[in-house]
Amino acid sequence: MRCLVTGCAGFIGARLAQALLRSGHDVVGIDNIDTAYDPNLKRWRLSRLTTAHGFDFREIDIRDRGALTGLFRVHFDSVFHLAGKAGVRASVEDPGSYIDTNVTGTLHLIDLACKSGAPKFVFASTSSAYGDRQNGAATEDSPSDRPLSPYAASKKAAEVLCHAYHLLHGIDVSVLRYFTVYGPAGRPDMSIFRFVRWIREGDPVLVFGDGSQKRDFTYVDDIVSGTIAAQRRVGYEVINLGSDAPVMLMDVIRRVENLTEKRAKIEFRPQHAADVSFTHANIAKARQVLGWVPEVPVSEGLARVVAWYEENRGWARELN
Repeated sequence: MRCLVTGCAGFIGARLAQALLRSGHDVVGIDNIDTAYDPNLKRWRLSRLTTAHGFDFREIDIRDRGALTGLFRVHFDSVFHLAGKAGVRASVEDPGSYIDTNVTGTLHLIDLACKSGAPKFVFASTSSAYGDRQNGAATEDSPSDRPLSPYAASKKAAEVLCHAYHLLHGIDVSVLRYFTVYGPAGRPDMSIFRFVRWIREGDPVLVFGDGSQKRDFTYVDDIVSGTIAAQRRVGYEVINLGSDAPVMLMDVIRRVENLTEKRAKIEFRPQHAADVSFTHANIAKARQVLGWVPEVPVSEGLARVVAWYEENRGWARELN
């Protein structure tokens, strides 16, 4: 099977490409190696892929329809679309780039997938679509029309585009709403990477809000297994992928303290208006439709993150 993975130098995209290659599939990976966060981490991830048998990397921006058109001259059995601009707060400062990448880029991809006859399109969306829920697990039919950020709005718009293409052209689409993904070699702008680095290096740990916010932290390999399972033919479905076990931010900090045997120097800052207070995935649909359940508890996942950081500390502590 030949698969296209967009965003293959990204945190989840790189792990997905590795898993597909290990299963014997051919993978064409594209990424523009942008500078939203340190590209050295993206190159490190990519270096672990480019020597693998069956992997073909192209440096392409999904906003470049011409480059994408050439890519789709070959047939793909599955298109895994994980490329995009992430980051809630950054989207408030630069909303236009989020629309260009997450909406227009998705339009290019699904349009070309349809024209080339690709039978399956898997789109990585976000739990941010649910806005600021105060309690209760979000189901896929929970309201998703009141986003708090341009990032969330851009992902919701891309979901709607995917639905339109499914209805008009019959392409099979799985929309996956990821819940706070973490793991080794994760994004350095995300909370868990920051907490590990700040605590390990003795730097101030910035907590926006009072630390009582809860996140449905989901380990990256669980997300990858769910994403691969989403190749199943479903018509058009929106499916949550989360741990179904929200954890308070202050609890994460305490766990990292124990793992690093260092004390956090916490500095509290005002909560950002675009940050949600609570995320919790109802994953009953993922169980039913995909036969998927998460396997890695946060205690084990955090231990793996800390171990990776220690192993790569010489360069990882410089990431930003």
